Amino acid sequence: MPIKLVLIGLTLSGIQTIIFVKLLFLGHLKVILFMTLFNTLALYLAHEWLSERRGKNNSAEESFTSYDPTLKIANETLPILRGGLTEVSAQQIAEIIQKITEVPAVAVTNKEQVLSYLGAGCEKHQPGDQILTEATKEVIRTGHHKVVRTSKQLNCTIQNCDCPLESAIIVPLKNRNEVVGSIKLYQTEHGQLPPHLIRLAIGIGQLLSMQVELAELDRQTQLLTVAKLDALHAQINPHFFFNTLNTIIMYSRTNPDRARHLLISLAEFFRQTLKRHGHFITLSEELECVNTYLELEKARFGNKLQIIEEIPEELINYKIPVLSIQPLVENSVKHGITPKVGKGIVRIIAFKEKNHLVLTISDDGIGIAPDKIDKVLKPGYGSGNGVGLSNVHQRTQNLFGEDYGLKITSNLDVGTSIKMRIPLIVDSENIITSNRGGPSYYEIESAHR
Repeated sequence: MPIKLVLIGLTLSGIQTIIFVKLLFLGHLKVILFMTLFNTLALYLAHEWLSERRGKNNSAEESFTSYDPTLKIANETLPILRGGLTEVSAQQIAEIIQKITEVPAVAVTNKEQVLSYLGAGCEKHQPGDQILTEATKEVIRTGHHKVVRTSKQLNCTIQNCDCPLESAIIVPLKNRNEVVGSIKLYQTEHGQLPPHLIRLAIGIGQLLSMQVELAELDRQTQLLTVAKLDALHAQINPHFFFNTLNTIIMYSRTNPDRARHLLISLAEFFRQTLKRHGHFITLSEELECVNTYLELEKARFGNKLQIIEEIPEELINYKIPVLSIQPLVENSVKHGITPKVGKGIVRIIAFKEKNHLVLTISDDGIGIAPDKIDKVLKPGYGSGNGVGLSNVHQRTQNLFGEDYGLKITSNLDVGTSIKMRIPLIVDSENIITSNRGGPSYYEIESAHR
């Protein structure tokens, strides 16, 4: 017996003894001993009863979690359907359902074709084939499940086929009330389907429909992210283009040959830009664009502008967002060095910090006033500097999350430093479609291999 129960029993007995003595004037030793034994025994029985109830509840909960097939199927199919309802995902889903439910055959379809067929049945039902059973077409047309009790009710259009399937439960798969496919659980025995199998199939259909809808919402979110990135990317090209044209116009009268050379450089820059696909580029390719831009700017500034690059060779093949360094360099030249009296230096530095690539663009220009630093990353602020800086800041956060983006430090008459920290990226193919928590170096490295 737990010692705590004995102590509680003695405490109760003591209280009861005081009450008995005060009110009933009973203080006999036998009465006190009886009360003590009675209280302790009652507490013990209550303790055992509660323990048994807890054990049953825990056992029931574990049994429900461990053996409920619907929960198992939901748990295993959720990551599979993130990419939508395809032949590959349908095959994996059919395998999971058959393994857990142990039905003789499982089929998954879209609105027109068989996506997967697994188990006993006619070999003529192959993935990619048109749906042949009229019962399935009826479910897709009406959006209501159908219990098929005979092979005749399946109404398969294939002739002279020795098919062992005798009954089935066919459940529609929906996305926001629109039927997108079906799931079919078959039996090889003629007659009534077990009620639990019908309930199970309906539950599976509802869960898979919910997962299809979540996958579609995820896809729409990805498309929205891509659209935002495309819009931001399109915004920065005209900004750079018109600034560069101003430089060329300046030379068109005073030095036509120089203007022609600069136009060729500008054409090369846009040729490089237009041939890119996607939202990422290697650090090496981005630096080519930066150097083309700086060639155009040096034509205007001459010896006033000095560029220092500190880029380790082992970092040049990592991926970074397209046009992420050039706008920052342009900001340093235009708003840091141009207003300065005398020469100016812009430094481009890259280094690795754990699983991240850190890029800093700094200048020894006029700096930014303290009351303006928090504003320069807001779109449209100032006379153009908000376009480049806010654009890169927004794109970085859209790609990797709010923990990323630009960090600016500046002192008046000393200079400005802009820091961009992003994950080390070798293969950028699936960055936008992943969770934007900042992909790890190791995950992307393994994808690259």
